Amino acid sequence: MAQLFDTLKLRDVVFNNRVAIPPMCQYSAREGMAADWHFVHYGSRAVGGAGLMIIEATAVCPEGRISPHDLGLWDDRQIEPLARITGFAEEQGCVAAVQLAHAGRKASVGTGWQGPGTLSKSEGGWLPVAPSPVAFGEGYAVPHELDEVGIRQIVADFSAGARRAREAGFRVVEIHAAHGYLLHQFLSPLSNHRTDAYGGSFENRTRLVREVVTAVRSEWPEQLPLLIRVSATDWVEGGWSADETVELCRGLKALGVDLVDVSTGGLVPTAVIPVGPGFQTEFAARVRHEANIPTAAVGLITSPAQADHIIRSGQADLVLLGREHLRTPYWTLSAAQALGQTAAWPLQYLRAAPVGSKGR
Repeated sequence: MAQLFDTLKLRDVVFNNRVAIPPMCQYSAREGMAADWHFVHYGSRAVGGAGLMIIEATAVCPEGRISPHDLGLWDDRQIEPLARITGFAEEQGCVAAVQLAHAGRKASVGTGWQGPGTLSKSEGGWLPVAPSPVAFGEGYAVPHELDEVGIRQIVADFSAGARRAREAGFRVVEIHAAHGYLLHQFLSPLSNHRTDAYGGSFENRTRLVREVVTAVRSEWPEQLPLLIRVSATDWVEGGWSADETVELCRGLKALGVDLVDVSTGGLVPTAVIPVGPGFQTEFAARVRHEANIPTAAVGLITSPAQADHIIRSGQADLVLLGREHLRTPYWTLSAAQALGQTAAWPLQYLRAAPVGSKGR
């Protein structure tokens, strides 16, 4: 029976424990370039002991950004600032991953602390793209419907993003297919009204995700793991469902995905979501057992005992804690002490560690 502070191996990469930091946008980049804020923010969390740290949604093309201040990997100039982060994380024993993303119809909005809605051109905005010309909600622009040439370009952009991610020193890539962004928009019949090879049937709606996975896997080194984040349900009748998620993940395993990061929602603003502690872990458990693929659980996981229980009970192989790592960058070190487990401390902080702790 695994526990929170056991190692986890995916392909040739070993995580020191089952604690992971999920991608959380910082909205602090300029022209897609990581800044000092990113180095300090991610560096402090790498010091904190988590086995895996997933860098925020990083756009594969400029129009794929959520906001004008998102990170990007569409230009070789964006590699070096990210390499500084991955190099430091590696020194701390923390595996650095990057989430490659395209926002689709939810692109061209303000930063996370600003109000919702699509930015105008005078505000630095642009016209979003999507599978169908259906706006996300009130105040959002009707997106441009992608043609097949545009779809092929997006697949190529994800592939090129994976190449740059490796050059930046990342040892894990996660494809963002959740939270109502472009790949999720293709999956759900609520946002995908197409009648061509990319719409209608389950096979067609999942085609772009499969093409992106195949393209990224062919670019990404064989010895390094590939993750994908999915929303297991739209929480809306007639939307993307948990049953479809399980079926999709069975196929993605065969295409070379090594772990599924299981979240929910984000496709429509009117969804009623039963938010509560661990409210999404049941979906991670379903995918893990029914699709026979490792999973990560996320969503209001806060305490060491709760996180450890998720691993011990076989609901997931990794536990992602977002807000807790914003509040407490060294959550993992404290959790080890609370659970009576051991975690390596930075030598510089060893004087504050529990008696008997080892440094790294």
